[in-house]
Amino acid sequence: MPTLLRFAFFCATAVAIVYGIMWSLVVFVEPRERDVIVRIPSERVNPTVQ
Repeated sequence: MPTLLRFAFFCATAVAIVYGIMWSLVVFVEPRERDVIVRIPSERVNPTVQ
């Protein structure tokens, strides 16, 4: 039984670390806004029918 408890404690610790990293990314990292320009070739917008 101690091995099972040790494994459960290790899994809970790993999950807590990952959760803490995700939480800190959400709280402390601000995304930058920027304009995105995507050029679409005219052949794709107005395809020629053959």
